[in-house]
Amino acid sequence: MPSEKKKTPKRPVSVLVVLHDGCGCALLLERADRPGFWQSVTGSLEAGETPAQAALREVAEETGIRLPPDDLHDWHYSTVYEIYPHWRHRYADGVTHNTEHLFSARIPRESPLALSEHTAYRWLPVAEAAELAFSPSNREALLRFAEAV
Repeated sequence: MPSEKKKTPKRPVSVLVVLHDGCGCALLLERADRPGFWQSVTGSLEAGETPAQAALREVAEETGIRLPPDDLHDWHYSTVYEIYPHWRHRYADGVTHNTEHLFSARIPRESPLALSEHTAYRWLPVAEAAELAFSPSNREALLRFAEAV
């Protein structure tokens, strides 16, 4: 029986990037592995990455948009949340919490998107996007963003 290659556990440090149009709407993406789960761009840091580097990489991977680094706004804010039990197998044994760093970037609504990990997208007023986001930390990030603009 061939041996299975074990995946390297994900780091419990991630980024969340609110993509917005500068006019009060945010972009949400529907997860391919969880229909009905809408979210902003998210992803874990890879070895040697800073949160800003991970944010730029995740935007490119999930939307096909290559942001210039100066277009990324670092909120200098992070939140710690409990990892959903059905996703804990992706992390090292015993890891139950993740630290998520918040970023945002303005993109034109007409930007062509190349979805890779998602099946659909929606531009919504930020308050509606917050209601639709499945993750409490994503909701909080969208509401924090709404208050600041």
